[in-house]
Amino acid sequence: MRTLLIADMHLSSDTPEINQGFYRYLEHTATGSDALYLLGDLFDAWIGDDLLDTPHPLGDVAWEVVKRLRKLSSNGTAVYFLHGNRDFLIGERFIHECQASLLPESQTVELQGVPAVILHGDSLCTRDEAYMAFRQQSRDPQWQAQILSLPLDQRLELAKSLRMQSGDANASKAEAIMDVTPEEVVTLMSHAGVTTMIHGHTHRPKVHDLTVEDVPAKRFVLGDWDDQHGWDIVVERTADHYPMPVLRQFTLDNPP
Repeated sequence: MRTLLIADMHLSSDTPEINQGFYRYLEHTATGSDALYLLGDLFDAWIGDDLLDTPHPLGDVAWEVVKRLRKLSSNGTAVYFLHGNRDFLIGERFIHECQASLLPESQTVELQGVPAVILHGDSLCTRDEAYMAFRQQSRDPQWQAQILSLPLDQRLELAKSLRMQSGDANASKAEAIMDVTPEEVVTLMSHAGVTTMIHGHTHRPKVHDLTVEDVPAKRFVLGDWDDQHGWDIVVERTADHYPMPVLRQFTLDNPP
């Protein structure tokens, strides 16, 4: 009995090593699991599900992902997805093609009996006021409809421009601004009634100890994948011990 969680693969047509490492992970690690949770930023950018209908290198990557997630799902592993800050335009069609389920931006779940709140993590970074303003705009259905009405080439250029602007802006921000706001973490965990949180986004993998309503709690932060390494969290139930989330780093050519 095993559940897996991953985030921040940032797949693209320019990341062949990560792409192949992700496919290998699905085949060797995720196969046979009860569930796989994709906690956002599966792709480095997603500019609309109509990408699946257009000859484009990213479309080729997307169809390969679809094929492999569909196979995983067909073989009995439940696949769950929630949006990240790079792929918030993933829609129902992509989810349907993968035979996956789309979750809200934060969700309380039971992971092999462990109650936890899961999310991408960007909503916790409230000290980054510029990003939070963009986040509010980009989640607006009218704004999304306006963007999706643009020709595909324009959307690709817009995504490229936004990534460059984000990189330039982040270079001048203090490290603490781009990390989660501790009070937001406690508030969300308290509201969810759990002592375990799992998220990605910050690219700062670590297990944090904290206190929620005078009770010891843990926040698990997934790392981002690069051309050599990936990260996951495994929650495994065995006959001789209570399941606990475990944060793991592994090489892409030899996943766990």
